[in-house]
Amino acid sequence: MRASEEVPEEGIRSGQSLEPNATKRVNQGMKKFLRDNGLSLALVGSFLALFLGGQLFCGWNVHNEDLRNHGVADLSLGQYLHSAHFLEATSENWESEFLEMFVYVTITVFLYQRGSAESNDPDKKKPARSVTAKSPWPVRKGGWWRKIYARSLSLSFLLLFLIAFAMHANGSTRLENEERAWRGEAPQSLIEHIKGPEFWFQSFQNWQSEFLAISSMVVLSIFLREKDSPESKPVEAPHAETGG
Repeated sequence: MRASEEVPEEGIRSGQSLEPNATKRVNQGMKKFLRDNGLSLALVGSFLALFLGGQLFCGWNVHNEDLRNHGVADLSLGQYLHSAHFLEATSENWESEFLEMFVYVTITVFLYQRGSAESNDPDKKKPARSVTAKSPWPVRKGGWWRKIYARSLSLSFLLLFLIAFAMHANGSTRLENEERAWRGEAPQSLIEHIKGPEFWFQSFQNWQSEFLAISSMVVLSIFLREKDSPESKPVEAPHAETGG
């Protein structure tokens, strides 16, 4: 009887000892996940919860105030999410961001800025790397798969720019026609609106700000430092040292 009674006690003790170990492994796995992906999680979280959410709420109130001034009923938050006002404002900014990244990723292949952390070194050639079992599968496949994959980053930004441009054109045309209806004017077609100065004014005012920001980054990184940031040269590096 005594032996049979000891078995379940050991089982209970072993079961109790496994639970903290399992919890510890889960906690360690979560900490490692957050450490390894903290940058993207912080950026995406800020984008969705703070900035896009703030734009949505503020734009909703601004647009409803404009509607009331024209004797039109307010939109609910859900209705505003599908409105031309929100689509135009959002896609107009996305368009400029994706254009900036497409151009920047492309031109840094063959253009240089000596001393910048954002540039390849014009005096150094990139070392050749061998294909291994851990290389991405298009690289292992070779041929056109590899050629397309070798330009997949810039192609992705180009595609995202074109999608955002189309969304901006659609939203801007819809919003223009809503305002024309309030004034009792005839609506414009998509082509007519794109030919006009208003659409391009919206685009260029965003495009110029993006290229100002990235050119500032290229030039300022020659002379200024940010300790431990991959976007900066080491603090001790001379100005003439190119970071890429």
